[in-house]
Amino acid sequence: MITKSFFQSLSEGETNFYTYNTNKEKGPGKKSDAPFYNKAMELNRDLSVVFCQNLINSNKKELRFLDGLASSGVRGFRLANELTGDFEVTINDWDLNAFDLIKKNFELFNFDNVLISNENLNVLLSSDNFDYIDIDPFGSPAYFIDSAIRSINNNGVIACTATDTATLCGVYPKTCIRRYGAVPFHSEVMKEVGLRILLGFICRIAGFHDKAIQPLISYCTDHYFRVYVKISKGAKKANKSIEKIKTIEKDNFIGIKKTDKEIGPLWMGNIQDKKSIKEIRTTLFEKELKTKNQLWKILDLLEEEADSPIFYYTTNSISKILKKSPPKMSEIFEKISMTGHIVTKTHFNPAGFKTDMPLSDIKNKIFK
Repeated sequence: MITKSFFQSLSEGETNFYTYNTNKEKGPGKKSDAPFYNKAMELNRDLSVVFCQNLINSNKKELRFLDGLASSGVRGFRLANELTGDFEVTINDWDLNAFDLIKKNFELFNFDNVLISNENLNVLLSSDNFDYIDIDPFGSPAYFIDSAIRSINNNGVIACTATDTATLCGVYPKTCIRRYGAVPFHSEVMKEVGLRILLGFICRIAGFHDKAIQPLISYCTDHYFRVYVKISKGAKKANKSIEKIKTIEKDNFIGIKKTDKEIGPLWMGNIQDKKSIKEIRTTLFEKELKTKNQLWKILDLLEEEADSPIFYYTTNSISKILKKSPPKMSEIFEKISMTGHIVTKTHFNPAGFKTDMPLSDIKNKIFK
């Protein structure tokens, strides 16, 4: 057990809280016995605060939120402290050291709309229902998705983080097949492929329960993937979701690279919802957050690429093939736009762009 002498007081957003003093600043790193407060995930938590405030603003009923793998409990306590409206937060962690820390923070705040729990997350999800479920594990969220799908109320949102990016990006293909039932693609666009594998997995699990998914926000940054997915009941809706699950056959191009095997299954629908992003940006005005400028930039990019074609190219990769110096991004956008084709930036890569222009035309007309 971790002794109480290791407690330290920190602040994030508008919330002061206790955590254990492990001298660990950023992750993912190695898992330790002490509940882990990862400062590098502040942006992740800031967005969840803004997202949940928007949920409250959009609903007339009391909402039930769950911070399912809470560790220090900072996300759940921030929701309780920084949100306004009618809601309740359950903060849960199965680890006894984590629960000791959660209890200490609970005593500090003494909120009347916070419940704390020391339960296996799958057991908790099997015995209760929520409008928003946040799953932020050390590694893969795959082990909790089925229980979360069964637990979420109709039109509720499951938000999950995946830090097993090497698996989803194809460094460990056998693990990806075993864990997500999908073949990854290690290439320049592996992050988008990995994100779509994660969404496809959630969609397939939802389909088992006659439920549909609608990705609202999906992004990749630092060392993790993060998705916010709306879940709706109904076999017909589920069928429409499943129609967006595809595999990419052998000898097809994803970006500039030809596949040497069947890739996927992948979610091939939109990974952003433009309306939701606009609402969240409006809500962001109300919040004072250290990562506010970063969030603005990410949300701007996500809104720009919301309706853009699937997958992307990078200036460096095409230039390398053609053995030419990469042109400026502004020149690429101007030339593609003049042809009438779609072209947008992408958050996956600062040197990346999405377009419906065929690769052969990009090589011959844009990079000539």
